[in-house]
Amino acid sequence: MYCKRSDGEPVVRLSKPGSQAKLKAALGARAPAGIESMTSPPPTPGSGPIDLKHLERMTLGDPGLTREVLGMFARQAGQLAATLAGWPPEAAALAHTLKGSARAIGAGRVAEAAGALEAALRDGHRSEPMLGELRDAVTEADAAIARLLQGA
Repeated sequence: MYCKRSDGEPVVRLSKPGSQAKLKAALGARAPAGIESMTSPPPTPGSGPIDLKHLERMTLGDPGLTREVLGMFARQAGQLAATLAGWPPEAAALAHTLKGSARAIGAGRVAEAAGALEAALRDGHRSEPMLGELRDAVTEADAAIARLLQGA
């Protein structure tokens, strides 16, 4: 993944799995103070479909980056939810991907629903109610993202 500033200038290429040491080395002088303890805290419960404080932390307050990641998430979440409805063999991995993406932007309900579905699938269980909860959470997050992007 390439991280870019809002003016489009590449900042750093990141890949998963990574480490804080690799991130600090890649960022060099641009590394924020305290990167050794830099973590992605979970979204705040009760913060709505998108935890805006979490999102701001994760995008370093950059409005252009915020718009970019929200748009990418909305596209990805819709695609993954539609794919999951067909119960493909890689469904657990897809739910895991969606869970991580949702956590990154502060979409707590999507992350919880995707995590629950992932766990069920890894235990060998397909759950239509869990898939329905995930679809509802994605729909709610998508509507919140549309409102945020319209106001930006």
